[in-house]
Amino acid sequence: MIDLLSHPFMLRALLAAAVTGLAAPTIGTYLVQRRLALLGDGLGHVAVFGVAVGLFTGTSPTWVAVLVAILGAVAIEVIRERGHTNGDVALALLFYGGLAAGVLVTGLAGQNASTLQSFLFGSVTTVSYADVMTTLALAVVVVLLCVGLSPQLFAVAQDPEFARVAGVRVRLYHLLIAVLAAVTVTVAMRTVGLLLVSALMVVPVATSQQLTRSFRGTLGLAMGLGLVAAVGGLLLAAFLSLDFDLDVAPGPAIVLLSLTGFALAWPVGAWLRSREVARA
Repeated sequence: MIDLLSHPFMLRALLAAAVTGLAAPTIGTYLVQRRLALLGDGLGHVAVFGVAVGLFTGTSPTWVAVLVAILGAVAIEVIRERGHTNGDVALALLFYGGLAAGVLVTGLAGQNASTLQSFLFGSVTTVSYADVMTTLALAVVVVLLCVGLSPQLFAVAQDPEFARVAGVRVRLYHLLIAVLAAVTVTVAMRTVGLLLVSALMVVPVATSQQLTRSFRGTLGLAMGLGLVAAVGGLLLAAFLSLDFDLDVAPGPAIVLLSLTGFALAWPVGAWLRSREVARA
C-alpha cells in the first residue's frame, strides 16, 4: 500500500477523491432539505449527453458536461417555477432523455457504449493532472458558495415562502442551488461516476442527520463523512486490488462505504431520538 501511494497517479486520485468527498455532501445538504435528493441522478444523466457531445466534437468532455448539466439544471428549475409540470416528471425527462441522447450521440461519434464506462461509474485512478486541477477548481467554488451563502441557501431550502416575505431572492438562490448541483455532478464524474454521484451527495447527509440536530452540524458532519467515504473507498479498492488481486472499482467502493456508515449510524440515531422523547 505504501508503495502504491508513492505513485503520482495515486496521489492525483486521492486529491480528486478528497475534494469530491467534500463538495458533494455540501450541496447535497440543501438538496435533501428541499426534498430534491434525486436531482443529482437526473443531472448525471443529462451530463452523459454532455460527455457524448464532447466526444463527438473532439472537445473536453468534462467542460461540455458542465455546460450541458448547468443548462439542464436551469431548465428543470424553470419548469418547476412556472408549474408546467411537477418535479417528478421533470426529473424523469432528465433521466431518460439525457441518457438516451448521450448513448445516441456517442454512437454518432464513432464510439460505442463502453467508451462511456469511465464516466458512468468513475475512473479516479486514471485522472490526469489537468483533470485534478479542473476538479479542484470547481469543488472549491461549490464549497465556498455553499458555506459562504449558507444562511440564504438554508432559508430558501427550508421555507421559501417565509424567505420570500423576508426579502430573500428565492428564485435566484433556487437557481444557484440547481447550478451548483450540476457543477458537483461533473466534479464527481471521474470519482464515483455519473450514475452513482447522487449517492455521494445524499448518503453522507442522511447519515449526518441521524447524529445531529442542527443544520450547521448536519452540514459540517456530512462534509466530513463524505471526505472519509471518498478517501476510504479509494484506499479500500486499492488495498483489495493490490493485496488480494481483486478487480474492485473505486466508485462503487466509495458508495458502499458511505452506505455502511449510514447503516451503522441509523441505530445510534434511533437511540438518540428515543432518549429525547423520554426526556420530553
